[in-house]
Amino acid sequence: MHLGLDVDIHKMEAEKLRKGKNKAEEDLDSLKTYYKKLHLSIRTAGLGKTSEQWRQEIKEEKTKADQWEKKFQDAQARESALEKSLLECRNEEARLKARVAELEKSLHLCRSRNSMIELRASLSKIEELKKKIEEFEDALQNSELRVELLERRNEQCQEQLHHLQSQIRDKDSLWAKL
Repeated sequence: MHLGLDVDIHKMEAEKLRKGKNKAEEDLDSLKTYYKKLHLSIRTAGLGKTSEQWRQEIKEEKTKADQWEKKFQDAQARESALEKSLLECRNEEARLKARVAELEKSLHLCRSRNSMIELRASLSKIEELKKKIEEFEDALQNSELRVELLERRNEQCQEQLHHLQSQIRDKDSLWAKL
C-alpha cells in the first residue's frame, strides 16, 4: 500500500515535471522569437554602435541562449532517466508483490500440511523478499530525491529564463523608444 502511494506520488511529480518542461519549451520558443526580432531591429537601427560591437553583443546573447538550450536538454535527459528508473521500480514492485502473494499462498499450503520445515523455508523466502522490498523502497526514495533536485534545477532554469526575457523586453522597450 505504501509503495502504491509512493508510485502515485511519483506519477504526480513526473506529470508536474512534464508540465514544467512544456512551459519551459514555450518560454524558450518565445525567447528565440524575441531574440530574432531584436537581432533584426539591431541590424536596421544601427543605434550608434559599430557593427563589430553589435556582432559581439549578439554573439554573447546567442551564447546565453545556447547555454539555456543545453541546460534544458540536460534537464529533459535527466527527467527521461528518472522516468525510466521509476518504471523499472514499478515493474520490480509488481513482480515482488506477485512473488509475495505466491509465497503467502505457499505458506498457507504448508500450514495446512503442518510441515514445519517447509514453513521455515517459506518464512525465510518472505523475509528475503521483505529485505528486497525495503531495498527497492530505498531506491524509490532516492529517485524521489533526484526528482526533487530536478524540479529545483528546472525552477532555477525558469527563473533565469524569465530574467533573460525581462532583459530582452527591456532592450525591446529601449529600441521602441529610439
